[in-house]
Amino acid sequence: MTKKGIIAFLFVLSAGFCFGQIPAPQGTQPAAVAPDPNAPDMNFQVTEHDFGTIEQDDNGTFLFLFKNVGKEPLVIKEAHGSCGCTVPKWPHKPVNPGDMDTLKVTYDTHRVGVFVKTVTITSNAKESPKVLTIKGKVLAKDSYPAFPTNSDNAGGVPYTNNSDK
Repeated sequence: MTKKGIIAFLFVLSAGFCFGQIPAPQGTQPAAVAPDPNAPDMNFQVTEHDFGTIEQDDNGTFLFLFKNVGKEPLVIKEAHGSCGCTVPKWPHKPVNPGDMDTLKVTYDTHRVGVFVKTVTITSNAKESPKVLTIKGKVLAKDSYPAFPTNSDNAGGVPYTNNSDK
C-alpha cells in the first residue's frame, strides 16, 4: 500500500469512528413499552430517615416499612448501600399483594462525622430501582487518658527510673 493509500484509509477509518455515534433520525426509535398495570409496587412509609445526632458506637439501625400495593408478588432482587458502612437486609421471599415487610438498614456508627448514605433497591416493582436515604451525625466518644497524673505539668519526667537518692 502506498503512503497516500494509508492516509486515505486512516481518514476513512477516523471519519467512521466520529460519525458512527450520530443518533438515529426522529421517528425510528423503538416504541416505549407500556408499564404493566398489574406489576407489584413498593409503597414505603418513609424513604428517608434522619438519625439526628448520635454517639459513636450507638445503634445505627432503621427499619424501612413497605407494603406491596400492586397486584402481583414483589420480589426484591438486590439491595446495596452506597458504601461498605451501610448494610441493607431485605426479605428474600416474595411479598404478596397487600402484605407488608421491612428492609433493615444498618450504618456503622463507629465512623465519626456527618453522613448521608443511600440504599438502592432493585426489584420487579413498577418503580425500580428505588432509593432510600439515611443521614445523621456521629459524635466521637469522650476519651480519657490512660494515666491522668502522667501529664506534662505533673512536675517531673514521666516513666523514669531515676531516683534522687
